[in-house]
Amino acid sequence: MRRTAKPDATRPDTASDVGRSDVEGEESAVAAQLVAARLDDGETALDARRLPLVIRVYGVLVLLDGLATLPIVVLSSIAAVRAVMRGELAFDAMSLTALLTAAYAVVLIVAAAALIVFGVLLLRNRRRYAARWAYVLMPVTLADGMLSLALEGLGPNLIAPAIQMVLLVAVSIACDPGLAEERRLQRALKRMDDRDAYDAAVRAGMLGRDPSGKGYIALDFFNIFWLFTVACVFGLAIETVYHLAMYHGEWQDRAGLLWGPFSPIYGCGAVLVTVALNRLWKSNPFLIFCASAVIGGAFEYATSWFMEVAFGITAWDYTGQWLSIDGRTSGKYMVFWGLIGVFWVRWILPWLLRFINRIPWKVRYSLTAVCAVLMLVDIVFTLMALDCWYGRMAGLPQDSPVTRWFATHYGDEYMANRFQTMTIDPSKAGRA
Repeated sequence: MRRTAKPDATRPDTASDVGRSDVEGEESAVAAQLVAARLDDGETALDARRLPLVIRVYGVLVLLDGLATLPIVVLSSIAAVRAVMRGELAFDAMSLTALLTAAYAVVLIVAAAALIVFGVLLLRNRRRYAARWAYVLMPVTLADGMLSLALEGLGPNLIAPAIQMVLLVAVSIACDPGLAEERRLQRALKRMDDRDAYDAAVRAGMLGRDPSGKGYIALDFFNIFWLFTVACVFGLAIETVYHLAMYHGEWQDRAGLLWGPFSPIYGCGAVLVTVALNRLWKSNPFLIFCASAVIGGAFEYATSWFMEVAFGITAWDYTGQWLSIDGRTSGKYMVFWGLIGVFWVRWILPWLLRFINRIPWKVRYSLTAVCAVLMLVDIVFTLMALDCWYGRMAGLPQDSPVTRWFATHYGDEYMANRFQTMTIDPSKAGRA
């Protein structure tokens, strides 16, 4: 008689486990779809919701500012050109100050036109487009401040661009549906008890990913700030190690800010590469390499030029190197920028996004705000220290409390020791 084999209680029922896994997978997929549907409905509702009164008042002020500034700048520029053509105004078109003044006028015209559009969008409650225009206005406002700094030095002339930048960041955070989507997604995920559904929903809409799917990472304030900060630290570390290796263990302080281990040229370069190549993260590495090399070289050239015209500072000189361009960049360092760009876009960005998502949600916004304020203070004090250093080297009177304070605490010896790669020559600056 053939015995019927009894099921072994210790052996898992494979078919049963597979079926259970399929059911759990279907439940997870359904849960993820429900979360996505709720997010879509919430985003639509957010776009329809009226902006707070304070933002609408700000929209009115921005619109009036643009409408008043645009004709004044345009008419003043036309009058200046006519005066030069009639010989009533002495004007050296090729001088550095003249070129900076012309560029400043163009930036003011662009900023005024953009403010008009931005104000109209805020008044019409177009949240999504208003957030995008806020991001457009940020680099324009930054250019406004940098050109004003180069022409007039550090003073009250920078108060308006600084306030404008802070307000643009605040308005972009309040209006950007992508940031609100992250908050709603996080709350929805926390309410889900099923761990598998939680993981599936996270995979379906990972916080910080580009919601359109065209790029890898969402280009919002929080992601950009942490990319900038991490790149400042790691860029400085790489440059320091490279200098130690190339110069037989010679230690050199290569920090770019007054306090902390930060090199903002790497932070800004990382942000530029991310913004420019975010949608190319799946592209051929050679294409990423070429684009990153051009972007990095152009940025390095522009940074060297600005430091020279604003403060008379030379931070590096590549004269005599392969493909050197005015000593401000070279083929060697463009290759480095290209390699860094490939690693950054293809491998480092995913790691950084996981790092950003590890910041506890309850403290994410407050921690980012505090760190952003500290970084802003560091940048502002660095610019003030450089401006006072320029003033002392140029022989300008140091008779204000601010200049005397910086002369006492951050004198020439301190500045030369802190910024060991920099030399300063006031005759190279383009101050008006």
